[in-house]
Amino acid sequence: MWATLFCACIPESVIPDATPQLSLVVPAYNEERRLPETLPRAIAYLEERRDPWEIRVVDDGSSDGTCDIVESIAAGDPRVVLQREPHRGKGGAVRAGMLASKADYRFLCDADFSMPVAEVERFLPPYLGNYDIAIGSREGPGALRVGEPWRRHAMGRVFNRMIQTLLLPGVADSQCGFKCFTAHAAELLFPQQTVDGFAFDVEILFLARQAGLEVVEVPITWHYMDESSVHPVRDTWRMGREVLRIRARHGLGRYR
Repeated sequence: MWATLFCACIPESVIPDATPQLSLVVPAYNEERRLPETLPRAIAYLEERRDPWEIRVVDDGSSDGTCDIVESIAAGDPRVVLQREPHRGKGGAVRAGMLASKADYRFLCDADFSMPVAEVERFLPPYLGNYDIAIGSREGPGALRVGEPWRRHAMGRVFNRMIQTLLLPGVADSQCGFKCFTAHAAELLFPQQTVDGFAFDVEILFLARQAGLEVVEVPITWHYMDESSVHPVRDTWRMGREVLRIRARHGLGRYR
């Protein structure tokens, strides 16, 4: 059914490049409602690019029809890759996808694509260059948040203040779900990642600073999605504990 639905917008015969220039790494856990809309939109954007690409959907042990949907779309375009993983958490799925990809640029995307997919261009040469990691930022000049409840925003700002105080001073938005890594940065950092939960971003950016990598923030337009899988209280508490563990690991000298 899904293959029939999408065949009109996906080329009938596409041979994927052995080494894509760009990989969209999309961690997915029970995303059967979002992906039928967001994946075709991403494919339509990427079709306009001259450089070879892939979309790597990393399934985090979903119990719904997520894998069936991705497989149906991939049947029409082999540049869409389903990577099945056991359920570990978002951080575990991202690590697996980043290390499996062979692309020059590995772009982390939330499955809801709450950032307009066309803004991916702003993270890539020739628009942006000379960096190791470019992170989307919903804060500061040029950034725009659309439709976010003020309580959700306030909780995020409190959590970010904690992160800046303990680990990442000066990083205005470490938790935005859109980040671009060069192949060098991904292959250096993700083997060292220990956090499988939502605070994996903090650990990766902290490791990047320890390694002296160039991290830049890119202001984006971000649309609040009411069906987010993040529970604002429960998951903020869990992320807080993970941040403290990262700080403790650093204090004990457990990072290379």
